[in-house]
Amino acid sequence: MNMNDFSLKGKVAWITGASYGIGFAIAEAYAAAGAVIVFNDINRELVDRGLKAYAEKGIDAKGYVCDVTDEDAVQALVKQIEQEVGVIDILVNNAGIIRRIPMTEMSAAEFRKVIDVDLNAPFICAKAVIPSMIEKGHGKIINICSMMSELGRETVSAYAAAKGGLKMLTRNICSEYGGHNIQCNGIGPGYIATPQTAPLREKQPDGSRHPFDQFIIAKTPAARWGTPEDLQGPAVFLASDASNFVNGHILYVDGGILAYIGKQP
Repeated sequence: MNMNDFSLKGKVAWITGASYGIGFAIAEAYAAAGAVIVFNDINRELVDRGLKAYAEKGIDAKGYVCDVTDEDAVQALVKQIEQEVGVIDILVNNAGIIRRIPMTEMSAAEFRKVIDVDLNAPFICAKAVIPSMIEKGHGKIINICSMMSELGRETVSAYAAAKGGLKMLTRNICSEYGGHNIQCNGIGPGYIATPQTAPLREKQPDGSRHPFDQFIIAKTPAARWGTPEDLQGPAVFLASDASNFVNGHILYVDGGILAYIGKQP
């Protein structure tokens, strides 16, 4: 095995929604592996927040304001990145939202919004980068899926539908463009300790764990929440030459939760 296969030296990596959280952790790992980091977010405030965080880590990232659900804006951004930085070698479709609303209380507009960000946007971004990847002769597309690509749960009907669709979009990109040396894979995070999930991990007034926190710990063989850093190794692997014959695969980084039926009561 050649350890240089894991190097991303000189590669241009675009990570959507990577001002903080999982996207930021992946970008940080890519930078450590030698990649040039490009990211976008929905508004200037978030982009500036991201640029400051990258600078504090010593990473010279390029940040852009772009709504990834806007196809014209995405096409324009990709052209701008190609002119200012270079052809995108690695795309990570990380930007996403969740709305925890019981299905019968969720409006069609709210459902469509989640689908738009979590499924349509990855399609739009992949569509924008694939032509140049074909011309260059290689490319890596990594979609941030979820355990909800495989499982359902109360209040997340739109999110589960979107992530299930993203799993199949991943496989279809592999099927359609694998012959052009483009690998499209997914990462399915388990429950990750991020600012978005912080309320679910807050201690209760009596000092006990939040009920949802207790539930996740009991359902996860690793007996803990994941961290953004747990996703870094898998993300580097799927972006590197070490995974050149891995295509259409969803790599679940979940502490074993999908493999576990749970303890007998």
